[in-house]
Amino acid sequence: MRRGFLKWIGILLLTALTISGCSSIKGVLYKSEKVSQFSSHQEILILDGSPEIPMRVYKITNREDSVLLRQDSQYITPDENNEVLTRFIARLYHTVIDSASMGVGIAAPQVGILKNIIWVQRFDKEGFPFELYLNPKILQYSEMKQTRREGCLSVPNRTDTLHCRSYAILIEYDRMNGEQKVEMVEDFTAIIFQHEIDHLNGILYLDHLQKEMEDARRK
Repeated sequence: MRRGFLKWIGILLLTALTISGCSSIKGVLYKSEKVSQFSSHQEILILDGSPEIPMRVYKITNREDSVLLRQDSQYITPDENNEVLTRFIARLYHTVIDSASMGVGIAAPQVGILKNIIWVQRFDKEGFPFELYLNPKILQYSEMKQTRREGCLSVPNRTDTLHCRSYAILIEYDRMNGEQKVEMVEDFTAIIFQHEIDHLNGILYLDHLQKEMEDARRK
């Protein structure tokens, strides 16, 4: 009976150690997943400058830049306490308002970071403020179109007239506090959203221009 008792105790101890070991491994994995939402290369780009320092804008005239601009961006988890994320958001903002850029919107891929983050200047609001949007998606497009000239920080020294942008769009996005919102946007501000969300999907406004030209030739 004593030998059986000791054997039983041994089984319990082994089970406890196994469970503890699994828990520790899960804890380490969970902790590593929470460390950063960015790759090591992305972190180097982001942290290589203080929050108010603009980042280099990627341009299609550079082959390596052009390849990155054609890639899809990834979901970003809203997190007000993520220091790398908040640093990046600040630097992206200072990039779009920088005198060398003078843009009305910017998307994360334009500075080499493939994440679903954009800044948009809201010409439909008093004071024309710049606002941040995480994981923006267009849920609906109006059939009514508008004709406007567009330019792009990543397409230097060029503007073109597009006829394909919807006049109104219904968008869904996340705020940094995790709140998810849905909003209707119209007129020129809707064009900015369409332009910047295209960047998150590896699309440039030149692609729409090319399609318009091809459609015109077929008529």
